[in-house]
Amino acid sequence: QVQLVESGGGLVQAGGSLRLSCAASGRTLSIYNMGWFRQAPGKEREFVAVITRSTSRTYYADSVKGRFTIARDNAKMTGYLQMNSLKPEDTAVYYCAADRSLGYGFESSRYDYWGQGTQVTVSS
Repeated sequence: QVQLVESGGGLVQAGGSLRLSCAASGRTLSIYNMGWFRQAPGKEREFVAVITRSTSRTYYADSVKGRFTIARDNAKMTGYLQMNSLKPEDTAVYYCAADRSLGYGFESSRYDYWGQGTQVTVSS
């Protein structure tokens, strides 16, 4: 199994940027798809982005496409989420997750391992 720890959250003004990191330990990161999800108060957890295990293809939710970039460094056992042009509606707890299932997907239920989350707050 793998353990995940997010960092890099904080308070930023609208239009600003943050970079989230997801440090993994345990089994090699390269066998997992890595995803980012977020959950705002009173809302369900939603998919943000995923990067696949072998080809590092990336997929994004429409709400963040063109503003967020997901990346991974398997040698460093770390995943990243670069967030630019942040909006107040991006305010949420952000979670990284690892998925070992065949293929890839956007549903939180397919992800086996989760970090504890990091708060991102965007002020207007």
